[in-house]
Amino acid sequence: MVAALRPEEEEVPSSAKKEERSSDGEQEEERYGGVTAQTCCFVHTLQLVVNMIHKDASVIRLLEKVKAIVKQFRRSSVATEKLHHLCGLALIPSCVTRWSSTFQMVSRLLQVKDSVAQVADEMGWDCLLPSEWIRIAAVRDLLLPFADHTKTLQSDTVSLSLILPALLDLITHLSQFALESCHRDMCGLANKMKADLERRFSCFLHPSEARFSPLAAAACFLDPTVAGETLIEHSDDGVQEELLKEAEKYILSATASISATQRVDELKRDDGEPSRDVEEVPPERPRFKFLATKLSSSHQSKQPKANCAQQEVRKYKDELLSQQIPDFQHGLDFWLAQTSVAYVTLKPLALDLLAMPASQAFAERVFSITGDLTRACRNRARVILERSAFLKLNRDKIG
Repeated sequence: MVAALRPEEEEVPSSAKKEERSSDGEQEEERYGGVTAQTCCFVHTLQLVVNMIHKDASVIRLLEKVKAIVKQFRRSSVATEKLHHLCGLALIPSCVTRWSSTFQMVSRLLQVKDSVAQVADEMGWDCLLPSEWIRIAAVRDLLLPFADHTKTLQSDTVSLSLILPALLDLITHLSQFALESCHRDMCGLANKMKADLERRFSCFLHPSEARFSPLAAAACFLDPTVAGETLIEHSDDGVQEELLKEAEKYILSATASISATQRVDELKRDDGEPSRDVEEVPPERPRFKFLATKLSSSHQSKQPKANCAQQEVRKYKDELLSQQIPDFQHGLDFWLAQTSVAYVTLKPLALDLLAMPASQAFAERVFSITGDLTRACRNRARVILERSAFLKLNRDKIG
């Protein structure tokens, strides 16, 4: 994926290759300023922050003890049967290649805490001490927001606008956890994770950074379901104020490039020669000549002016401040409900930004699932493969 976005340096395309480029591709490049910037996958980068719990010595010892208990239970069919008879659940092992697996292991262990202690006592096995149970609960509370945001942002639906709210939410969570936790080592771990989170995602949080990308801030601003509580209501704060300015700046520049491209296309169409194959039909004479002239002139006066993008941004902000925007499940629903007259320049850009995913995880999952379904003797027809992949990808929603 990185190689696909890397510009060609050695091989310069010839004029013939340039002419063969589709008009859609050229319009996309002009619409986004002609620069294809590489943006990190949000969920993959977030897991690097989560993995810091495996670098803290005290947490490592505690998690190793938890893994040993889970492994001991899963090895014994008798213990597993007793545990299932008491609570109807089984313990979940940790897997380094599965996101949020440590959280799921710890969360399930705390969920069946009493049953695990009872079965371990019957089997004559050692279990966790009361103080260790408390520390395990602290680990779960530390990882819970990370697991929630990972589950939300790994989808292929509207997710780019949720990057900035998720980052600010995680930073606030880590700050509060460091102040409220009674374990000194856990407080230090939360502070380290906060610093690492801000460092890795400085491209979204700090406009002063050289690699700053305004895409996340612009998408957040154009999503009315999160813009109010993320940027508008906290516009007096230093970070949010700067991000709001960068979002508006990017939106105005992007809409200006779109308008310029549209004007060039209109001029090309106007200057082009009429086709010889099509016979020109003289326009019909209007029944009311002077009234029709008056109507056409009034329609021309109502055309959007050059600064209509700035006016639409100001109008959109006023609606957010006055809370006149109705509740929508997704930001796309709001923009799809708008007419082309209300937001003539803002609506196309908003639809483009909100449709962008925050992670490449969904594409990787599709390749992985279809690869497993077509491996070795499991090759199957295209229709059956599509149905099987659809069922596996949506098994949580179907169930």
